[in-house]
Amino acid sequence: MSLIRKILKIFGIYWLYEKWLYNQIKNKPLPKHVALILDGNRRWALSKGLEPWIGHKYGANVVYELLNWCLELKIPSITLYVLSIENLKRDSKEINELMKILEEKLKETLKDERIHKHKVNIKVIGKKELLPNRIIDLINEIEESTKNYSNFFLNIALAYGGRAEIIDAVKRISLDVFEKKISINEINENIFEKYLYTSNLPKPDPDLIIRTSGEERLSNFLLWQSAYSELVFLDIYWPEFRKIDLLRAIRTYQKRERRYGL
Repeated sequence: MSLIRKILKIFGIYWLYEKWLYNQIKNKPLPKHVALILDGNRRWALSKGLEPWIGHKYGANVVYELLNWCLELKIPSITLYVLSIENLKRDSKEINELMKILEEKLKETLKDERIHKHKVNIKVIGKKELLPNRIIDLINEIEESTKNYSNFFLNIALAYGGRAEIIDAVKRISLDVFEKKISINEINENIFEKYLYTSNLPKPDPDLIIRTSGEERLSNFLLWQSAYSELVFLDIYWPEFRKIDLLRAIRTYQKRERRYGL
């Protein structure tokens, strides 16, 4: 925990720091699409002597708060990297516990009044067929119930891999060429993006990607879409993520001069 976080915790003045940060960012352009790599759940739990999946439970509660913050800030699109294809290769007991947490949170999402009040379109991106059938059924139900919403967009990456996404897009576009729905000469970046998992978003490319846990890499996340994204790496585990961390990341984004190239 950084010195400033310790001081704020001791004196209980997070709210004051939050207000100060908000005043710094409110009159400047906000990112229209924020993607987050929710890293460090296991390490947070292990550092406290807990079973690894307990970290994911705490991390899932932070996601609930994150949605509130993004709705308050009116950030139109959020993409969350929750579970990679590689994560599914972990110990079977841990995966089973993860699926229980995921099932619980998806059921809560179905009943979440905020989703319908703010008309949040929810989509799960990734190799959904690798997930248990009960999870797939819940995902389908959530997507169906929010498919006509367009005020906000929440994409949840489950059993996701950036390379797998690109390969899937290549397969689909190849099939359409074979069936003469499009010609090879029509294929360009704009056409290709329509075959990616994020094609439902008004702005598929994230303006800002935030990764927690101190690791500084994308880990196979949105490889095509992140070409010109601004990256912010935070030295905290995901269960420790607070609103001030989001505001600070946005402030960092606003201070940068975006360059689309070198």
